[in-house]
Amino acid sequence: MTETQSLPTTQSLSLIPKRLPGVMFALTLLAYVVAVTQRSSLGVAGIDAIERFDATATALSTLAVMQVAVYAIMQIPVGMLLDRFGPSRLIVSGALLMALGQVVVAIAPSLEIAVLGRVLVGIGDATTFVAGLRIIGAWFKPRRVPIMQQTFATVGQAGQFLSAVPFALLLHLSGWTVAFLTAASLSAIVLIACLAGLRDTPYRRFAGQSVSLRGAFGKLGDAFARPGTRLGFWSHFTTQFPATIFALLWGYPLMVEGLGYPPELASVMLMLPVVAGMFLGPLLGILTARYPLRRSNLVMLSGLLTAAVWILVITLPFTPPLWLFILLLVVMGGASTGSTIGFDFARTFNPTSSYGSASGIVNVGGFTASALSFLLIGIGIDFGKHQGVSDWFPYQIAMWAVPLVVGLGLIGLLVERRRARSRMAAEEGVVVAPLWNAVIRRWRRRR
Repeated sequence: MTETQSLPTTQSLSLIPKRLPGVMFALTLLAYVVAVTQRSSLGVAGIDAIERFDATATALSTLAVMQVAVYAIMQIPVGMLLDRFGPSRLIVSGALLMALGQVVVAIAPSLEIAVLGRVLVGIGDATTFVAGLRIIGAWFKPRRVPIMQQTFATVGQAGQFLSAVPFALLLHLSGWTVAFLTAASLSAIVLIACLAGLRDTPYRRFAGQSVSLRGAFGKLGDAFARPGTRLGFWSHFTTQFPATIFALLWGYPLMVEGLGYPPELASVMLMLPVVAGMFLGPLLGILTARYPLRRSNLVMLSGLLTAAVWILVITLPFTPPLWLFILLLVVMGGASTGSTIGFDFARTFNPTSSYGSASGIVNVGGFTASALSFLLIGIGIDFGKHQGVSDWFPYQIAMWAVPLVVGLGLIGLLVERRRARSRMAAEEGVVVAPLWNAVIRRWRRRR
């Protein structure tokens, strides 16, 4: 946890109006809520998209894969642009791109054109989250930053509610074109609001730093060279993607086609991971701030629980009961919120001037895992449907992608955690003992 220079101090932030950080947070949160709405709008439209474009499950997965793949690919240039131009410019640009993308999806005559629209949505979405984290870091006291980041990530998922309920209702009542044009108008509102009031820091409207292309790639290389940045990447990779693939595409078809839930119940169930995250997010933020040397244990626990419950659900010889599926959604919601810890690794292991590049590297993690999982699930569903055993059987096969990708993430996390701790010990003299040793020492002190 090194090189945190240029962070705002308690003394400097005490000189600005008390309500101003809250206003900046509200504007940034609005932008992220709408970005999540645009991102997840395809989730409740999956069945409609299959009918509208006469597509297979694998082809529909391609639509989602392209969106999240573009999101992941864009994280590196977005991080570099964030350091160069500042967060508010990126948020405004992202809102414009998402509005255009949803318009293209609304009027698309074919799946290929719809893919182009979702690519624009993915590019615009890519700018919003990491830019919001930068604004939080500039406007709040250092000890509050992890808590505010968790709140931002958690409450921002309310965008899934907008797509799961109002958007789904509008889709079924007014049709494809009206629903997606309405979604586009939300990003237009964000564009106007952020142009009017969003500031990068308390002291500057735009806080970007002029840097050459060579210098930008140098920052990127320096950020990637730090084991703490790579630890953040694997933390995000391991915990973020299960809830993402569920919300963005396969959760609604899984519940309606695979489990036979009514569409109304499925729309409500899509919100359970979000609600769970809202309750668990602040707790994870407090634990992250209080025990910064144990953040990786929280990530590992989240990943292991997610994999374990998914394995239980898909290996049962019968359709999983409702209570078990609800438990799965709660666990995924907690893991998704815990993925924000990856950005806290980027914040504490990098100087402020490289935080954009480091955050971009971290954010690639979860969406790389999502793109891989989308493709594996689509292939698995098409294979399972050819077997013709039951409606649930294709999803039992396909969802093995989740524990497999979680396992890959945990391996990467363990490797980079060892490297990060070795570097901390060599450079700062901070030695992190195994968790069980720390627990025993604390227990002995209390006795």
